[in-house]
Amino acid sequence: MDQRIVDLLRCPHCGGTLCPADSGLRCKKGHTFDQARQGYVDLTPGRVTHEGDTAPMVQAREAVQGAGHFAFLTDGLRDVLMPFPRGVIVDVGAGTGHHLAALLDGRPDDLGLGLDVSKAALRRAARAHPRLTAVRADAWRRLPLADHAATTLLNVFAPRDGAEFARVLAPGGRLVVVTPTDEHLRELHLTVRVDPAKAERLASTLAPWFIREDEAGLRTSLRLSGQDAAAFVAMGPNAHHQQAARPAGGTVTASVRISTWRRAEE
Repeated sequence: MDQRIVDLLRCPHCGGTLCPADSGLRCKKGHTFDQARQGYVDLTPGRVTHEGDTAPMVQAREAVQGAGHFAFLTDGLRDVLMPFPRGVIVDVGAGTGHHLAALLDGRPDDLGLGLDVSKAALRRAARAHPRLTAVRADAWRRLPLADHAATTLLNVFAPRDGAEFARVLAPGGRLVVVTPTDEHLRELHLTVRVDPAKAERLASTLAPWFIREDEAGLRTSLRLSGQDAAAFVAMGPNAHHQQAARPAGGTVTASVRISTWRRAEE
């Protein structure tokens, strides 16, 4: 584990600094955290609010990402981050680390920290890139990070906590949030649909800590096989709901918003 990242991590129990110890990390008060053999460290303080994506959901997500269906989003993120200063990119809700790893490929001076609660996802994230450190953390609680640890915060289809994001984002840093629009995957007729008021809800969760600087829409058409369509259903919240019918392949709309935010106090 990169010592530069360890220096930014904090004990989820007492908030103290951490240092390498045997098979993981330890704080000065004796709280210890093992590193899993797959490479990630668990910094949750006990029971989590949600276990996150299951192994089948992660497998489906890897199939979708591996087929290149989210390349349009990765390219969009790369463009947004291009002018940002180099440093540490913290991806809250990093999943398999797919987007973060791609960004690090084009930013050789950056380090990446992927936070997620899903053990299945973190097993993939831990080996996604040599400069990516994977840590298990609950996004609904205080993040196990020092104040101002992140040069850039990334949040793709994941939970958000405006107060915590403002705490861990460095002065001059930027928060980049990706949310789906109500057109996203509409042809699949998913049981769980995107709230048309999602943009308004996003603003309410980030104010008063952040001010939106920019927003761009990304929209493309995906040509999906029946297997691809089934993977899209299986990788997200619709995996927990019975679909009326197995989705057929065909042309499907992918539509998201990428918004950039700065801290309100700056």
